Amino acid sequence: MSPAPSRLFARGSWPEASRIGDVLRAETVGGALLVVAAVLALIWANSPWREAYTALGSLTVGPAALGLDLSLSTWAADGLLAIFFFVAGLELKREFVAGDLRDPRRAVLPVAAAVGGMAVPALIYTAVNLSAPGAGAGWAIPTATDIAFALAVLAVIGSSLPAALRTFLLTLAVVDDLLAITIIAIFYTDDLAVVPLLLAVLPLALFTVLVQHRVRSWWLLLPLALATWGLVHESGVHATVAGVLLGFAVPVIRRRQGPGPGLAEHFEHRWRPLSSGFAVPVFAFFAAGVSIVDGGGLGAALGDTITLGIIGGLVAGKAVGVLGATWAVQRFTRARLADELGWWDVVGLSLLAGIGFTVSLLIGELAFGTGTPQDDHVKIGVLLGSLLSAALATVVLRVRNAHHRRVTAAETLDADGDGVPDVYEDPGR
Repeated sequence: MSPAPSRLFARGSWPEASRIGDVLRAETVGGALLVVAAVLALIWANSPWREAYTALGSLTVGPAALGLDLSLSTWAADGLLAIFFFVAGLELKREFVAGDLRDPRRAVLPVAAAVGGMAVPALIYTAVNLSAPGAGAGWAIPTATDIAFALAVLAVIGSSLPAALRTFLLTLAVVDDLLAITIIAIFYTDDLAVVPLLLAVLPLALFTVLVQHRVRSWWLLLPLALATWGLVHESGVHATVAGVLLGFAVPVIRRRQGPGPGLAEHFEHRWRPLSSGFAVPVFAFFAAGVSIVDGGGLGAALGDTITLGIIGGLVAGKAVGVLGATWAVQRFTRARLADELGWWDVVGLSLLAGIGFTVSLLIGELAFGTGTPQDDHVKIGVLLGSLLSAALATVVLRVRNAHHRRVTAAETLDADGDGVPDVYEDPGR
């Protein structure tokens, strides 16, 4: 018998570190850490010591000679989130090569749902802010779905929900991330420096060659990854794009070759705990700390069309876009939902897609800058919209969870104890 996957990955590592890594890979743990970090930031930013929170985020560290003397909040957004997007890039590559996105017939519904779930929120935000000068820059804020947060909520409330629902949500969120990265690269790159961008191709190409030859040595790969990140950052393109490019460079095997994991699986397994257990929570800590006791607070934010556009986009736009696109594709093509899924499941999933926490906050900072009144209103809008979406999705999916539990119980009932479920027995026997 081949060794267990966890042992294959953990071979040569400390048992304690391996156990901590296994805990941090759990979707519920990553989502919980994200929420805890955001709550701590909100409490600190509204406490008598809120100036210390602002000062901490503004603290500058890094080598000035390399143009990397950045504030801690910028390091979190540009540096740590690159780790998150590296893992997302690995997941995207795996889905395209060996997952649901490889088969167009299986991928068309969640892909269409992702596109609809980005287009409608953007339209709602734009419509709300048509007469608001300068607010249009935030049109992409409500288009994002937070993979970690959404999957964590689903894992907590969906013990009896069909596995196809998680697959649909994961594929939707993966495509959403790809489109979000494209939006960031195209629409939120102000000053493009061509030379650093061209130079970034060199370490990226070397990294690609090494991983294509199954090289895992960190002392070779990590400097090349850092050089790629640094040059992309210097070019003016948001540095998280480097994370996705590096993730795409890692090869994915379609079929298991031998007992061990493929290189993409190996990297994803190694880096996911750092992403979900440190990078994303730290970013959330620096990004979510908005004061509602200064500058008019919550009342001023709710009177701003930026906030209202974000909330409307995340809550209503995502629900209408995801559900509408899914219905339209099934209505006019041969694509079909999985047999075990009903339309109320899709309603719950479409509401869950309105959790736009991490990437929405990032786009908000790119659109309006940090420390501005608009940035504070973006944070309030994203927080309220994401929480409202999560609450509505929880109500719907808990009802569906109970329904699927009853269906499963009926299908597995064996009243006469003969080992054959009653549903399969001949009623006339």
